[in-house]
Order: sequence, then C-alpha cells, then structure tokens
Amino acid sequence: MAPTPLWRNRDFVLLQSGQLLSAMGSEATMIAYPLLALALTHSPARAGVVSFARLVPFAVLQLPAGVIADRVDRRRVMVAADLLRAVTIGVLAATVVAGDASFALLAVVALVEGAGTVAFTAAAAGALRSVVPAPQLPDAVGAVSARVATVNLVGPPLGGFLFGIARSLPFVVDACSYAASLVSLASMRTPFQGPRAPAGAGLRAQVGEGMRFLWDRPFLRTCAFLYGLGNFSLPGILLVVVVAGRAQGLTGGEIGALLAVFGVSLLAGSLLSPIARRRLSMRTILWIELVAWLGSAAFLVRPSVFVLAAGILPQGLAMPITDSVVVGYRIAVTPDRLLGRVEAVRSSIALAIAPLGPLVAGLLLEAVSARETIAVFCAFNVVLLVWGFLSPSIRAAPSLSDLAALEPA
Repeated sequence: MAPTPLWRNRDFVLLQSGQLLSAMGSEATMIAYPLLALALTHSPARAGVVSFARLVPFAVLQLPAGVIADRVDRRRVMVAADLLRAVTIGVLAATVVAGDASFALLAVVALVEGAGTVAFTAAAAGALRSVVPAPQLPDAVGAVSARVATVNLVGPPLGGFLFGIARSLPFVVDACSYAASLVSLASMRTPFQGPRAPAGAGLRAQVGEGMRFLWDRPFLRTCAFLYGLGNFSLPGILLVVVVAGRAQGLTGGEIGALLAVFGVSLLAGSLLSPIARRRLSMRTILWIELVAWLGSAAFLVRPSVFVLAAGILPQGLAMPITDSVVVGYRIAVTPDRLLGRVEAVRSSIALAIAPLGPLVAGLLLEAVSARETIAVFCAFNVVLLVWGFLSPSIRAAPSLSDLAALEPA
C-alpha cells in the first residue's frame, strides 16, 4: 500500500506550518539583531558578538538537549521552547519601544533565544520521524528545505522593512510567530516518540551511546565534521554582507532584499532536489556543494556587496539538495530511542565552530577590509574542498535506495 502523500499527512502539514511561521519571525530578527546592534553601538565587532551570542547555544547545549529529547515528551519540550522564546523576544520588543534597549540586553536575549531554538530543534527531528514513514524522509527533508528557503526569501527583506518602520517591530512579529507555532503543536495528534524504556544510565552514558552510533558509521561521521566546519563560513559571510551593505549606503530593507536573493537560490535548490536525487549519486551531490562554497571568491576580484551576494547563490542552490540526502538518510537509519542524542551529537560537531564565523568576521572587519575578511573565509573553504574530494567515506557514499528496507521497522 502506497504511503499517504506528504501534502495529505495532516500532522506533517501542521508541524511544517507552525515551524514556517516561527522560522519566518526568527529570520526577520536575524537581520534585525545586527542592525539594532549597529544602531546602538556603531560597532561591527559588537554586531558580531550579538550574532555569536545567538549561535553559541548551538555549540554548547546540543548534547543535554538531545538527552532531554530522548527522555522527556518531545511535544512538551517544543512547547516550553516556544514559550521561552516568545516571552524573551517580547521583553526585548517592549524595551525597544520604551527606548531602554541596550547592547547587553540584546546579547542576552539573542543567547536565550538561541538556547530555546536548540531545545526545540533537538525534539523536532523526532517529531518529523514520528509523522513521516522512513522512505518518505528524504522527500520530507526536501520539503523542510523548501520551507527554509521560503523563510530565507521572505524573512530578511521583511525584517529590514519592519526595522525601517520601527526598531521594535521585527521582534514583535517574532514573538507572535512563536505563539502560532504553539497552536500548531497543540493541534497535532501523533505522539512525538515511540515507547521508551526507563532511563537507567547517567547523562554521560546516554550521550556516549549516541556518540558511538554516529562514530561507528564513517559516512555520517565525516559529513558531521566536514559540513559542520563549513558552517563557520556562511554566517560570517552573511555578516559581511550586512556590514558592507551599510558601508555602501544601503538601507536595512535593501540589505534584506540582498539576503532574500539567497533565499531564492535555496528555494530553487529545494525544487530541484527531487530531480537531483533521481539523477545524481549522493557522492556527486556532496561534491557539488563543496565546489559551490568557493563562489564568494568573486568578491576578491570585485569587492562589491552585490558581487558578494551573488557569489553565495551557488551555495544556496546546493545546500537543500545535500540536506535532503544526508539528513533524510541519517534520520531514517537512526533508531527512534537514539534519535535525539544522535542528532545532538551531530549538531554539536556541526555547529561547534559556527558561532565563531560572525565573531571572527566582525573582528576582522574592524581590523582589515571586507575583501581581506572574505579572503580568510575562502582559504578555509578551499581546505574543506580538498578534504571532501579525498575522503574515502564521501567517495563511497551510500544509496537512498537502501531506505526502502527500513519501512517494516
């Protein structure tokens, strides 16, 4: 019997609708955070610190969040995370309206929102696994990538536009978006986890079990490290787009529109994902993204923010296709009882260096030119490209056809 199409899967649609709205608000504030930091402090370095604060929980909180997601009701974790983020962002919006916002408060709110996102994300992978059959997971991840692309397309210009109307407005919208996510979670019927045995081991042993599962599978391990290190570059380059755009006299809305073009490439990649999965091997898909990372080198030839924004478009095109195969495969082959921990271990590896991207970019922008800053990131990406092409695990990447055998389980 054929599985229900994803668009007719009620709980999948509810899950994605709620996350679409909350992610839209978050993407709007992604540009609002550095814009507000620049307005308050006139310092690119401090704008980088705020972006760092928002990302650092992804590096340090993944492991405990993964254990919680495997031991506590995942729906409750996601609801609590949405409540925390809605309240925190609401407080920031109120202080901006009152004229009392400060750099310190901005950094703290960014940190708390990041922590809530870590907890939500750790549980969300299990929720997706619960409402989607294993063979449909690559398609489901492709749909998630399309959602992310839509958010990247609409969120930045929306955030810049709202910030131009009132500095508090992007944060008001973000708080409301988390409330919408709460409604979608409350409307879902499917349990977010299967039956669980009582937790007999301590935190260290539970995390170790997730680590061993990932480490014993060379392909999953290599992807976690290789593409995780790649997460250093993109957040830093995006901060350069914001700062260089301001230096060239662009408004917040115009900078948001530049970042939205990246969302267009993400959406195009999501739409091309099914075709790519049918016609290309997983190895080829992975290699294409590694090459695409070098697009920002065009900025070295002509240091214009428009050239830099165009240079990252190939990466935006490749990322959703890569995610659909790697993330879909990983979620499908991981047992439900380990999913939160394995995803947490993978995320800890993948995102350990990500917060340093905007921090390093901000510090470099205060010390050297934007062109030299991008040169540093390009050199880093060249090293990853060589590693990826020489890696035996990538060269022997698995096939998605293996997932059909997992359906009976």
